[in-house]
Amino acid sequence: MSSPDPSPAPVDLTGKILIAMPGMGDPRFAHAVVYLCAHSAEGAMGLIVNKPAQDLRMRDLLDHLSIEPGPDMPDMPVHFGGPVEHGRGFVLHDDGYSSDIATLNVAQGFGMTATLDILEDLAQGRGPSRAILALGYAGWGPDQLESELAANGWLTCEADADLVFSSEDTGKWEGALARLGISSLTLSSDAGHA
Repeated sequence: MSSPDPSPAPVDLTGKILIAMPGMGDPRFAHAVVYLCAHSAEGAMGLIVNKPAQDLRMRDLLDHLSIEPGPDMPDMPVHFGGPVEHGRGFVLHDDGYSSDIATLNVAQGFGMTATLDILEDLAQGRGPSRAILALGYAGWGPDQLESELAANGWLTCEADADLVFSSEDTGKWEGALARLGISSLTLSSDAGHA
């Protein structure tokens, strides 16, 4: 007779939002809103969606990659997606777009593509209608995110396309908290235990 496994089933946060708590020790994640593209026993990967890179727009990136912009190209900022592989580009987008090469269907309403063809499509005005272009990503090893959640480093909430793809990056952190019914004025950077 075997005893039941006391460990709880792992929680899959793929397609959810992480909201950095005020006491986040890493300044790169201060007031960060992270869309989680993947979460499993092997770790987690997400994109920070509220930190535009200073003075870097899509046109600059296309020039660097020798991609010719078309007349219908959207004028998009480039975001700091996270500290891992900050030279690699990722596009988080609505699920109305799919690359012929490699689009990860993350969750209802969201996809992610990390190939040049999406940049070429965006440059010609054929890309997704809602998108965030990011350089780099946020990554966690096995159990690392779970440890940070247990230490009150992050709050989680359901992803909302209007919040994620909003052009008002400065309001996304407060907006994500508001979806949980929380005001930033009531948050403390100190963790408490009952």
